[in-house]
Amino acid sequence: MSNMLIIGPAWVGDMVMSQSLYITLKQQHPHMKLHVMAPRWCLPLLARMPQVDKAIEMPLGHGDFNLAARWRLGRQLKNNKYDQAIVLPNSLKSALIPLFAGIPLRTGWKGESRYGVLNDLRRNKESFPLMVERYCALAFPRRKMHSAKDLPAIPYPALQVDTEQQTAVKERLSLTTERAVLGLCPGAEFGPAKRWPEQHYATVAQRWIDSGGDVWIFGSAKDQPVARTIQAHLTPEQQAHCHLIAGTTSLTEALDLLAACNKVVSNDSGLMHIAAAVGTPLVAVYGSTSPGYTPPLSQKVQVVQTDINCRPCFKKQCPLKHLKCLTELSPETVWQALAAL
Repeated sequence: MSNMLIIGPAWVGDMVMSQSLYITLKQQHPHMKLHVMAPRWCLPLLARMPQVDKAIEMPLGHGDFNLAARWRLGRQLKNNKYDQAIVLPNSLKSALIPLFAGIPLRTGWKGESRYGVLNDLRRNKESFPLMVERYCALAFPRRKMHSAKDLPAIPYPALQVDTEQQTAVKERLSLTTERAVLGLCPGAEFGPAKRWPEQHYATVAQRWIDSGGDVWIFGSAKDQPVARTIQAHLTPEQQAHCHLIAGTTSLTEALDLLAACNKVVSNDSGLMHIAAAVGTPLVAVYGSTSPGYTPPLSQKVQVVQTDINCRPCFKKQCPLKHLKCLTELSPETVWQALAAL
């Protein structure tokens, strides 16, 4: 095996978890050239994965079929003479580019009528409960992968931290680590059913600051209103130690700052997986989703969740309109999990 193309996932958290596959592949084939095609917003993450030799931008947006553009992309990639492609998304369109590139072995899980488009089709997905198990199983021949028990130990993602950029962004945002830093990641692109209430985050922030620490609130520009709501629950004295950095950093700057935190509390989100992959002790808050499918991959994790019988529902919005899976998860539970880290 000399050249491999991966069609990578589009979500940040999934992209972080996919590093376990790249590590597994390089363990088996140290001299392999590993190329990963992914959306533009994931390319900076791939640059922090030393296993990836080349990142290729996927120029087509999510849901954009555009058969002609996929044909052109495939023909452009044909010159790279890939021996195998592994397709991580489940859609038919994601498997077309390797077909058009003439890649002889095209591997992936069954989904959206991909018979023939993929010629190494895996059908026993239910035997691999975790997403990372499904990713890593594709690194091995189909005949050897009957269930997750057949997998060797899965290597955890380990994103590289740029200490120079970390110092520069701390200076730009006037951040210091003189006091113990708690990172909060209160957003979730998926939807409200993943978001622990702002007032609960604020209660944890108050206790952390009163015990002598600083709080940094992470997220995208979309999360700025949530971050401001959390800060608004604090007294003026506490607000002086609460720094809103949501929307002020690039993805890799957020990565480097998460690595500078002493501990992190996060919803099930892309930033949760990044915090785990840079080795920061993490409390992971689960609402409608389940750590039985996409847990943070780290030894330094406390997972908190309620045991009400309607979860996990995997819905973006609470179908019962009460969000008890999140509202009934108390700040005290999260504070105890922080102390246990």
